[in-house]
Amino acid sequence: MKHRTLALALALIASPAAAQQAEEDARIYLDRIAALDDAGPQLNAVISVNPDAPREAGEAEAAGLTLAGRTVLVKDNIETAELPTTAGSLALAENFTGRDAPLIATLRENGGVVLGKTNLSEWANIRDNSSTSGWSAVGGLTRNPHATDRNSCGSSSGSGAAVAAGLAWAAIGTETNGSITCPASINGVVGFKPSVGLVSRTHVVPISSTQDTAGPMTRSVADAALLLSAIASEDEADAATLDVPRRADYHTGLDNFSLEGVRIGIMRNQVGNRDDLSQVFDTALADLEAAGAVLVDIEFDPNNEMYGDSFAVLMFELREEMGKYLANLPGENMPRSLADLIAFNEENAEAEMRWFGQDLFELAESSTDREAYESAKADAVRIAGDETLDALMAEHQVAFLAAPTRGPSWTTDLVNGDNFNGRIGFGSPAAIAGYPHLTVPMGDIEGLPVGISLFGAKWADFEVLQLGAAYERVRSATLPEPRFGPWEPAAR
Repeated sequence: MKHRTLALALALIASPAAAQQAEEDARIYLDRIAALDDAGPQLNAVISVNPDAPREAGEAEAAGLTLAGRTVLVKDNIETAELPTTAGSLALAENFTGRDAPLIATLRENGGVVLGKTNLSEWANIRDNSSTSGWSAVGGLTRNPHATDRNSCGSSSGSGAAVAAGLAWAAIGTETNGSITCPASINGVVGFKPSVGLVSRTHVVPISSTQDTAGPMTRSVADAALLLSAIASEDEADAATLDVPRRADYHTGLDNFSLEGVRIGIMRNQVGNRDDLSQVFDTALADLEAAGAVLVDIEFDPNNEMYGDSFAVLMFELREEMGKYLANLPGENMPRSLADLIAFNEENAEAEMRWFGQDLFELAESSTDREAYESAKADAVRIAGDETLDALMAEHQVAFLAAPTRGPSWTTDLVNGDNFNGRIGFGSPAAIAGYPHLTVPMGDIEGLPVGISLFGAKWADFEVLQLGAAYERVRSATLPEPRFGPWEPAAR
């Protein structure tokens, strides 16, 4: 099939007529993956594709299901019946479980179609402190469509890059701390980390039972809400999903929200030290204020004990939860524990550890003090939730908090690893406490996208999505389109 331009493909995504040709759209997306991911700029955003997706899309559309055959790319740490689930590691290259994670089963029941699996930072970026986001031994290095020599962030790198490149209607990522919101911001798309418990984690390669969640990555807040509605469900095998006070249709009524009088706390200490980012953020704030929002400046620095406690939780839960997941894989000759993964990496060091090691895996393997873990978990969740997010919203009488998500993308460097600016953003408290976090594109710096983060109370997912959709409607910034080439300075 003739290669379609990005503008045409994105028009198909948005067009009501596209809902009447789901099978054709799925073929177009597969052609785009071949043209842009496997060839051309070789984005390496997609690890594998489902050749039956066009047929499945046509059937879902004909059945009149909610998503009507819309195609979704799935991060390759989430099980789907037709494709292996590798987490980017050669240790799981043959992990054909033949089963759907409950969130994928729910997606299909609602008319969504699995188009393929996306690349990721291997093991969701929990293997080593010196990793490069977007690299995995199975998928190689994911490239940012806006600047192919720059990073796509992680760990849901391929999901963010694929949506930005128009390789599917939407994608699903996972987050433990920043793994949906950072790649969404840096690739210029919408990313939503829901409250932990809205979406099942069963048959998802784990890090932390406390912080892990899957969530949508899309080109609009409306699409994120629609996809969230299609994957959120109760799961008897995941206790966190059983105590959800409200699980609803997050799409219907999304537009019934006025910014008039809405009080939003602005996290000034988390804007960072870049004047160019501050200017983009100030434009976004001016748009909100012009639409009637009441902006309240907040000067606040979190209690640093939260970070240390959360790290201790991740190390303990990684060993325990990974062991449970691996032990229950149906295949033969599979690793069955974190210790098995460490041994595999040592035996395959040239392929797996050329660029970085596994110091976090090794630390997790030695993290066995349950009493210390329980104490750290209680402290981390209390500080992040009660003493940070809840306290700030109550003290300043605001319904939401806002900050830049991240700075612009950095040049990828496999030798030296990532180059985050840690002074920008406020995502960790929401990740640690399990609260909702939405990032929406707010502009660019020299052609490199940046997003605004919006936070709310636990279970206020619908309200946060409403706020994000309201911001989209009043956003004055012109958003950059992917260039599919190396970064160049903007013309003056």
